[in-house]
Amino acid sequence: MKLVIHGKNIEITDAIRDYVNQKIEKAVNHFQNITNQVDIHLSVARNPRINPNQSAEVTVFANGNVIRAEESSENLYASIDLVADKITRQLRKYKERRQSKKNNSTSTNEVYVTEEAVITDLIGNRTPELPKEVVRTKYFAMPPMTVKEALEQLQMVGHDFYMFLNIETNEINVIYERNHGGYGVIQPRGKANTNGSGKVHANSHTNGHSQNVNTNVVMPKRN
Repeated sequence: MKLVIHGKNIEITDAIRDYVNQKIEKAVNHFQNITNQVDIHLSVARNPRINPNQSAEVTVFANGNVIRAEESSENLYASIDLVADKITRQLRKYKERRQSKKNNSTSTNEVYVTEEAVITDLIGNRTPELPKEVVRTKYFAMPPMTVKEALEQLQMVGHDFYMFLNIETNEINVIYERNHGGYGVIQPRGKANTNGSGKVHANSHTNGHSQNVNTNVVMPKRN
């Protein structure tokens, strides 16, 4: 099992490295047969308005799946303790889900998505504002999957949304957790396709003329 430690605004000392190795190895010890690599990202926020400001994020790559956990506190060692406990629970859920799939391989479970009317005005009378800067960019593999598989991935990565390539339509979809409960799926209205290069090629229309839009697939991170 490969364990990689990254740091942002912090020096990864031998003491920190030893503590991370001890805690994370113990957390994933019972799941080494399904774990390929573990990435640990430690960071300290320089902005005094961010509190708690010391974060530990663990990403486990297991059999082509990604399991993620993140915790923050006012003490880096406490954050490492918290995230170690959390990733253990996440891995246990993942292993139980895999076992359940094997036991119920003959049965089929479907995720039903309710089609809602397209909302054209999302911001009302507010003035749209873009972030002042992009603080982090993530790239990730996007194998085709069903809506049900995307829902499972959403539950494992700890985000409130998950972008995926729909195996049935070959289009980029986003599944998200709704504020009022349940999940929703965002699907493109027009035709979109990929060429296997990790980019989305979508057709758009401006003044009656068709244009090709080439968009990089990027997974934002919730802070």
